[in-house]
Amino acid sequence: MSDVEVIHAAALGDVAHGFLGRRGGVSTGVHEGLNVGAGSDDEGAAIAENRARAAAAVLPGAALVTLFQVHSAEVVTVVAPIDFEERPRADAVVTDRPGLLLGILTADCAPVLLADREAGVIGAAHAGWKGALAGVTDRTIDAMVALGAEPSRIAAAVGPCIARVSYEVDDGFARRFEEHDPANERFFTPGRPGHQQFDLAAYVAARLAAAGVERVELTGLDTYADPARFFSYRRATHRGESDYGRQISLIGLG
Repeated sequence: MSDVEVIHAAALGDVAHGFLGRRGGVSTGVHEGLNVGAGSDDEGAAIAENRARAAAAVLPGAALVTLFQVHSAEVVTVVAPIDFEERPRADAVVTDRPGLLLGILTADCAPVLLADREAGVIGAAHAGWKGALAGVTDRTIDAMVALGAEPSRIAAAVGPCIARVSYEVDDGFARRFEEHDPANERFFTPGRPGHQQFDLAAYVAARLAAAGVERVELTGLDTYADPARFFSYRRATHRGESDYGRQISLIGLG
């Protein structure tokens, strides 16, 4: 599986993890590459093969656990493998059990991987703007603490997502964040009339820091701006493409 690109974060050290893009998969057409999105129009056999390749590239032999993501702040704790067809409706997952590989799917939203190596507790969160604002990272940390983690020991990494330069929103979107906390104004910069540019990764990193996570790493990679490397919902929409793929971010305990 050497052709599967695995992007690592120094903050997570030797914990098995990786942010994967579209390189190294078997899908074709608009889904070309390592598309793992069951919600896409891609062939089921290709998606299954891509999921297997992704898991093998990060933690061979582990049981891959993913979610039916719904842009919420819901978090589940898993202690055993979950059948793909019975995956829970949630946007974050935590565990303290070896042999489980936690996976989050994205196509512009921010994937967040977390680990308290001393406690042996890990987490993965899907932080789109809705889930991020609703506190999905806060609730992920709470679930990790319930398993014995300490916020000050948790390291977190925010993976490839749509960057500020590519993420235009309207003024009403920005007001929603500023009404939640006036300090959120700093995550927006003026754009064309009636619009602003939103820094999702910086917002997610700030929420992690505010929750007591002392080490937060950002990959700084823009999914929208790099079509050869990443899938992007917004880019596919702007191009008028019929569908789009999803990439996966993974973390597990060996």
